[in-house]
Amino acid sequence: MNKQEIVQLVNEFPLVAELMSLKPLSWFNPNVTSYAEALPYVELTEVDVKETSDRLARFASFLCRVFPETIASKGIIESPLLAISTMQIALSERYETKLLGKMMIKLDAQLPISGSIKARGGIHEVLQHAERLALNAGILKLDDDYSKLDSDVCRAFFNQYKIAVGSTGNLGLSIGIIGACLGFRVSVHMSADARQWKKDRLRSHGVNVVEYEFDYSIAVERGRIEAEADPCCHFVDDENSTSLFLGYAVAGERLKQQLIEQEVVVDTKHPLFVYLPCGVGGGPGGIAFGLKQAFGDNVHCIFAEPTQSPCMLLGVHTGLHDKIAVQDLGIDNITAADGLAVGRASGFVGKAMERMIDGYITISDDEMYRLLGMMYDTEGLKLEPSALAGVPGIVHVLNNEAYLERMGLKGLLANATHVVWATGGGMVPEVEMTQYLQQARV
Repeated sequence: MNKQEIVQLVNEFPLVAELMSLKPLSWFNPNVTSYAEALPYVELTEVDVKETSDRLARFASFLCRVFPETIASKGIIESPLLAISTMQIALSERYETKLLGKMMIKLDAQLPISGSIKARGGIHEVLQHAERLALNAGILKLDDDYSKLDSDVCRAFFNQYKIAVGSTGNLGLSIGIIGACLGFRVSVHMSADARQWKKDRLRSHGVNVVEYEFDYSIAVERGRIEAEADPCCHFVDDENSTSLFLGYAVAGERLKQQLIEQEVVVDTKHPLFVYLPCGVGGGPGGIAFGLKQAFGDNVHCIFAEPTQSPCMLLGVHTGLHDKIAVQDLGIDNITAADGLAVGRASGFVGKAMERMIDGYITISDDEMYRLLGMMYDTEGLKLEPSALAGVPGIVHVLNNEAYLERMGLKGLLANATHVVWATGGGMVPEVEMTQYLQQARV
């Protein structure tokens, strides 16, 4: 964008100037509508999510066999849901705001196999691709015990095929680990901001890691080019994949069951707020879709982004979606939240979900580190910086009178449940986690 175009954009959308100033802020979407009215824009249905859930159930015996850490959950990739009352008290003091309702945390950082939210969608897409190939080749039937895929014969079959993906780190881990386990030849194209330990972990699984001195968008584009040049290569498109999106969406019904088990009520008088860190948008978008299916208009989803990488907020607020990047405005997209270091949001997710997402917040790197330290001190939880991005969302919600009034929520806040989605950190090496905690004390 040239200077004149930026001036015109700011004149039309004054919030853009605040984004350019790197000021932490919130924006509540005036175009959010009912789930029923918004659903047609997604072009996916409850049937699609059910098929995804059924597919993951078919692979449960295989996952139990090759990843013993999934035995306790019977091969289902799921994470704990915990109350964080001590953290809630600490946040009330930090932000000088009475935080009404019950605050909880969804620990996708503890998802088995790859320790992040990406274990949901990433693993599902690889399993869907493997199932399709195996069914077409006649080496698998839908009513088979899928643990049979853990064999030298099946690995040799899958070794004829390649998988490529562009990633800032966590998606690459999920794709690489499950892909290599099945026998695929996997290439992960990693952006400059990806952590070295994630690259090392992938290489230890025999994954080909291709490094770039550029950001996420370039890594994705190079992965796409590799796949297009090889008919035997499947490209996992983090920007546009419905398979990834649906893999994330199964979390909605599972969260509903967890809340029921913990006797947490969600209905018209007991609203649910969910705060989701957002990078390119696939993970939070898919989960939000699943949550809307599970809870309808009783759930309110908020996306959280670094001040340096507010790509989804920028795209939705201006209506430009993937036609604009934060770099166009001189924002550098450099953040400690490597999983959220994305300059251009998914056009598919932005357009599909813009009527379902209540609001967007931005948070500085310094604040993410402070919250990382607070979460460890109060609840003993170890997370990577990006996993803390959604934590201040409760403060933005409770302090926005206009939003609460418009949504008819003002008299219901004492009955509300607030769920922070902790997206990653389970595989962070102890040395690096120690450095995170030291940074939190600065």
